[in-house]
Amino acid sequence: MVQHTPDSVDLVVVGLGYVGLPLAQEASRSGLSVAGLDLDTGVVAGLNAGRSHVDDLSDADIAAMREAGFTAHTDSTVVAGARTVVICVPTPLSQDGGPDLGMVLGATAAVAANLQADTLVVLESTTYPGTTDELLRPMLEEGGLRVGKDVFLAFSPERIDPGNDRWGFRNTPKVVGGTTGACTERAAAFYRKIVDEVVTARGTREAEMSKLLENTYRHVNIAMVNEMARFCHELDIDLWDVIRCASTKPFGFQAFYPGPGVGGHCIPIDPNYLSYRVRAALGYPFRFVELAQEINNGMPDYIVQRVQDRLNDVAKPLRGSRVLLLGVTYKADISDQRESPAVPIAIRLQSAGARVEFHDPYVTAWALTGHPAPGAGEPVDHDFAPDGETGPGSTLDRVPDLAEAVSGADIAVLLQRHSSYDLDEIARLAPLVLDTRGVFEVREDSADRATVERL
Repeated sequence: MVQHTPDSVDLVVVGLGYVGLPLAQEASRSGLSVAGLDLDTGVVAGLNAGRSHVDDLSDADIAAMREAGFTAHTDSTVVAGARTVVICVPTPLSQDGGPDLGMVLGATAAVAANLQADTLVVLESTTYPGTTDELLRPMLEEGGLRVGKDVFLAFSPERIDPGNDRWGFRNTPKVVGGTTGACTERAAAFYRKIVDEVVTARGTREAEMSKLLENTYRHVNIAMVNEMARFCHELDIDLWDVIRCASTKPFGFQAFYPGPGVGGHCIPIDPNYLSYRVRAALGYPFRFVELAQEINNGMPDYIVQRVQDRLNDVAKPLRGSRVLLLGVTYKADISDQRESPAVPIAIRLQSAGARVEFHDPYVTAWALTGHPAPGAGEPVDHDFAPDGETGPGSTLDRVPDLAEAVSGADIAVLLQRHSSYDLDEIARLAPLVLDTRGVFEVREDSADRATVERL
């Protein structure tokens, strides 16, 4: 059993990405002594030099954390003596579509090797129900410490929404579920120091499932409107106007909007964990999730088809045409590109012979990686803090002049509505626009041909 060290801290955050760093920031603001652990030497060096690598924290935020005593490390012995350890590492999908818990298990092994009595360990990484009890607990108990008596173990789902100015770490309610009642109480007491409201679950499985329910709810409803977008187009119905009208109902309705696909750290990934668990444990499919995945994954192909149709309307082939993609991040007004549907759209356009260009105010060089081309795939090699992803494709440089690129393209495709885009100017300059976000006004030219068309 590891003994306390003179350098012991209140909190060690394992994984200093978009989840772990805001947690470390709020804990530092709350007066706790905080250290971070990450295997990425560049991330650690940057943080210790006062540089941020995530959208929601500025360099000034990191400098304030450093002034409060925060330090970042690559050596897992920093865990020794920590009163609380929170694991915030990525949980991607494996090549077969199941959960890849390699980074979680690697982080847990590092924690277990330095664990001491009376330490609280919390997993925040999204995973399938049962992970905390079935995988983490045995690893932590290998050294003879007993969970619930000697050490404490809990799960608390992350609820970080990058770019959200209204809901941050402190004012978003925190769900906590422990392996035992004592574990729940210990975890709740910790989080009450740094968040405004703590919601206790019956156990770790309920806490794990709550995260999957939140994102499966969104996944399924987005799939519904994505499918509606297809047949509403064929029926000559403006789905965006339909949603506007339906949204006036003050009860029983919540608006969801179609788009070019789903992206980000949650919706394309998390529901698959639940589907996997249902199939593995119960032997039958979670049909809503699998159907939603099929629909949402099919949107990039549908967008390419719509681009081809728009070009056909003006007697141009897709092969050889200049297609300008506007906005390649998964969300507006941030630089995060994780699982962005823009990547498979670009790859499919290139495969069809289109000359693909892009513009995004937050991205200067765009790597078409992380999504396989049709029929292709490459394994992803990572540790518990990956440096990046591998996959087919190439790197594109952002067009140097937006106005020139828009006017010179055969068609402009708005994939992400960044607030800096002048929609009127784009509509005026572009010969054709396909709007996947429903923000342009539909326009026709003097020959009554649609020059701006919405998804």
